[in-house]
Amino acid sequence: RYRAAASRGVRWMLAMQNDDGGWAAFDRTKDRRWMEHVPFADHNAMIDPPTADITARVLEMYGRLGMTADRSEFQSALKFIWQEQEVDHCWYGRWGVNYLYGTWQVLVGLQAIGEPMNHPRAQAAADWIESVQQSNGGWGETPRSYDEPELRGQGPTTPSQTAWALMGLMAAGRTDSDAVRDGVGYLLKTQNADGTWDEPTYTGTGFPRVFYLRYHLYRISFPLMALGRYAARLRIED
Repeated sequence: RYRAAASRGVRWMLAMQNDDGGWAAFDRTKDRRWMEHVPFADHNAMIDPPTADITARVLEMYGRLGMTADRSEFQSALKFIWQEQEVDHCWYGRWGVNYLYGTWQVLVGLQAIGEPMNHPRAQAAADWIESVQQSNGGWGETPRSYDEPELRGQGPTTPSQTAWALMGLMAAGRTDSDAVRDGVGYLLKTQNADGTWDEPTYTGTGFPRVFYLRYHLYRISFPLMALGRYAARLRIED
């Protein structure tokens, strides 16, 4: 019974793919820009376009199910993802702040679906993550980067965004890099005695340029996820 339900879910997800190869958060092919000119709501969030971060999450799911990138649906998704890459090789994050979030999601999705992570554009994305690492070993990005793209990858360091950067770098094959070691050190140094981390900033995205969210478990779940992956990869690589 459970396998049948999972199989239906897998088929349903494929049916939700957009015509351009990407996936959106809620529905398929709801990206008609003319809707934004109809004054239905002040925040003007009238469409649900596909995004690189959601598309990468879907690829990660299928990769974890043992599927590979040779299927035509996944080739279309990969084409969409590469088309969405920014000129400085990062990716926009629709559902988390911001380019650190998007770039992490994409690198993990590419690795999970079996894309060669020595691809120059994947390594360039990892280079970008390393380029915005801060002197304390952590990463941070302000929501202002949605309004001012020149601020991408800049802002007060946070546990969740540091974890995203670390998981992106590890997916790109840089577990043994100085950047990853320094980032892990940042998480270890900033952990509280009770095992939690402090994060007063907003790293979740409701509607870009409109409002942002502070998910209270982000500060705990993502650092634990990153540290767990780091420990697992060290065991594998040793």
